[in-house]
Amino acid sequence: MLFTKDELEDAAQLVHRQVSPTPQTVWPQLCEKVAATVWVKHENHTPTGAFKIRGGISFIDWLTRTDPDVKGIITATRGNHGQSQARAAVAAGLQVKILVPRGNSPEKNAAMRAFGADLVEFGDDFDTARVEAIRLADVENLFMVPAFHVELVRGVATYAYEFFAAVPDLDTVYVPVGCGSGICGVISVRDAMGLKTKVVGVVSTEAQTAKLSFESGSLVETNTANTFADGMAVRVPVKEAFEIYSGGADRIVAVSEDEIAEAMRIYFRDTHNVAEGAGAASLAALLQERDAMRGKEVGVILSGGNIDADMFATVLQGGTPG
Repeated sequence: MLFTKDELEDAAQLVHRQVSPTPQTVWPQLCEKVAATVWVKHENHTPTGAFKIRGGISFIDWLTRTDPDVKGIITATRGNHGQSQARAAVAAGLQVKILVPRGNSPEKNAAMRAFGADLVEFGDDFDTARVEAIRLADVENLFMVPAFHVELVRGVATYAYEFFAAVPDLDTVYVPVGCGSGICGVISVRDAMGLKTKVVGVVSTEAQTAKLSFESGSLVETNTANTFADGMAVRVPVKEAFEIYSGGADRIVAVSEDEIAEAMRIYFRDTHNVAEGAGAASLAALLQERDAMRGKEVGVILSGGNIDADMFATVLQGGTPG
């Protein structure tokens, strides 16, 4: 077990000093589409528009307590992790450098700069930017914040703690998977609370490293991760995360880019919520498996709503971003 209930409660108290608990809501039109009771955990309702804010709070709290002489941090991101780290680190008086791949979301880039980050574009994907961030950490004497760390998971897990406390009888929860902090947080809370809820990871068909690794029982890299759902655009699996979800998840489902775009439209039409690609992936997976979920109580994690306006306009007009 990754965390005890007391440790989760302590993490929740830490996070809730800065971020109010997010709602979990049953939306009738979603229930009709699946013929099940569908609970949406609205992590798009945080001050950064995504669940990652929780990990930023817990990680920077841990870092400044364990290394009071740290002068600054560096990390790599596609956006939501970077916003969370910049927000928390600047508030703690630290320097922040963030690497993003070329062609990253302009609006996420702008948000990270607004939170105080020195933003650098490098490489063609997240994993290339991550390697460069590790190199620069040594050169510039900055603390390298990884995409996955137990202290990140500790904060992220608080959304699952809220969710399971409110709805403990969920049969299945669908969780998007990038580097893995979200799904590992859900698994850790489920186990700490002694629940029987099945946890299902969700990836894009264009970024299947977590699914391939899960199904083979060993780490499997992919050559590309070309999904518009940038929160899941990972081609190199994280070993520490794999060790948790490989034993704790029931299965990992792949959804197509078209399925993700349709789930985004459904969220907007049926609930008037904006979901980014990764945020809509859980609903896309539930819709794919609706026959198996009929009559059950099911949860989906709307992990974030940070999508560029032009891309969202394409989606709402019936298209799938390329």
